Amino acid sequence: MPAEHEAKKPEASPSETPGHAADSEQPGDDVRQSTTPLKEDEVESTPDQTDSAAAASLARQRQERFKALKARAKTATERNMKETAAETQRLATDPSLLSSISRKHAFASHNLLKADTEAAGEDFERKRAWDWTVDESEKWDKRMDKKQRHRDNVAFQDYTQDARKVYKRQLREMQPNLENYEKEKMAAIEKAAANGDLEIVETSDGEMIAVDKNGSFYSTADSVGFTESKPDRAAVDKLVDNLRKAEEVRLKKRRDRRGDDDGDVTYINEKNKQFNQKLARFYNKYTTEIRDSFERGTMI
Repeated sequence: MPAEHEAKKPEASPSETPGHAADSEQPGDDVRQSTTPLKEDEVESTPDQTDSAAAASLARQRQERFKALKARAKTATERNMKETAAETQRLATDPSLLSSISRKHAFASHNLLKADTEAAGEDFERKRAWDWTVDESEKWDKRMDKKQRHRDNVAFQDYTQDARKVYKRQLREMQPNLENYEKEKMAAIEKAAANGDLEIVETSDGEMIAVDKNGSFYSTADSVGFTESKPDRAAVDKLVDNLRKAEEVRLKKRRDRRGDDDGDVTYINEKNKQFNQKLARFYNKYTTEIRDSFERGTMI
């Protein structure tokens, strides 16, 4: 039967088997011999390719960074040139002239807007108020009222009011040394805690509270501990300077009220004083050297 004929294939003879095996092994050997060198080449070429790719990537990154640095340097140079030109122009311009021009420009703009508003039949103050909120407008009105009260309060009323104005001015000019205050405060607390007059208590949330046991730490109306305070040299010099300035201001106001001047008395009455002042106004620039020579005794 054909099925049996196909199933029973003729076996190869022993003499033919090595030949066939050799013939069958030759293509495989060729394949192995041809593929094995390729694998070795690939293994040898992979590190080279990796190193070359890494070097190329590093070079590209350095080039991009160098371009960024060049752009940054160029931008900085341009900015420095602009700042230098602006500084040169600012130094070459008189600041008082600039402030005068800006002030005149503000006044001119204000007058022009006021004229245009009145020509259109509108309320100028109401139109100006559109640019501000209610709170800003109220604060501005309070500030203007305060300035007006200060202007009206310039004249001498009584010594109490004058002393109050001096006191408020000194408060505005005072610059307390907060660092020194904190140091003295901590030193006083440590001293009181060491003497047992003060107890440091820690609350549940970690806050430290100083508790005065006998009521001697905090100052009261009957406390005299301030007599033991010794100010430093700078504070004493500042106090002396303030007293000297106050005395100079007092004497200057006194001379202004009396109409006295710092020069020599060269008049016998008020009319003669006015006449001498008129002569000095016109001829002092010519006679100053002569009068100085007379006073020195070197005039021939």
